[in-house]
Amino acid sequence: MSDKRNFELEAVKLLRTSNEGVLTTISNKFEGYPFGSFITYITDRDRSIIIFASNLAEHTTNIKKNSKSCFTIFSIKDHENKQDNPRMSLLGDFIKVEDSRREELKQKLKKHLPESDLYLELPDFNFYKMSVTNVRWIGGFGKIGWLNNDSWLKKDLEWIPAEKEIIEHMNQDHSKSIISTLSAQHNVKDEKAKMIELSIDGFYCESNNKIYFLNFKRPCFTVDEIRKELIVQARENRAHET
Repeated sequence: MSDKRNFELEAVKLLRTSNEGVLTTISNKFEGYPFGSFITYITDRDRSIIIFASNLAEHTTNIKKNSKSCFTIFSIKDHENKQDNPRMSLLGDFIKVEDSRREELKQKLKKHLPESDLYLELPDFNFYKMSVTNVRWIGGFGKIGWLNNDSWLKKDLEWIPAEKEIIEHMNQDHSKSIISTLSAQHNVKDEKAKMIELSIDGFYCESNNKIYFLNFKRPCFTVDEIRKELIVQARENRAHET
């Protein structure tokens, strides 16, 4: 596997398993200067970043004036040299998410960030989505590069209408595959583990009140691609079945 492909898999794992980062916007108050904010996030089915932001926040004022933004995600690991910690910077544009998705995203936010429940009913908060255009990855010393942006750009996902059916089918008829993949990727054994959410890069699984991301080896944009990746997981992780 090429270095660039490895970089992308590592970057996707960091994107999907983190929920906080630094949002940099172009200051409206101090023209021309960047403005950084610590902020929590979730991801959409594609690789878009979604934030829940107050209308009063400085970064919200900024993106309404100029949507161009950078979102930096990093991992704090027990490295002797902090420069070896993986991190990534995503460039793109934020837009307000349509109101028709508000309830769906509120439930998703509560699932991934339960503490956000305190803010979900406040009237001056809205969801904003960053469509990614370019990604800079640093995985440690010598693991640096701009990633191929093809899979990061906004695309139509043919499998969205079938998402609920796929999840129900996997939980009812292929639970052993979910259990074995969770064991293989996270060393967690739980016969009650359930698939709860799909993305182009894998799926989220709930086990003992915790959420785990189980990754595919390649992004999936069609039902057939999802099916093939789930079959690959089932075959490769059969040895982990309980």
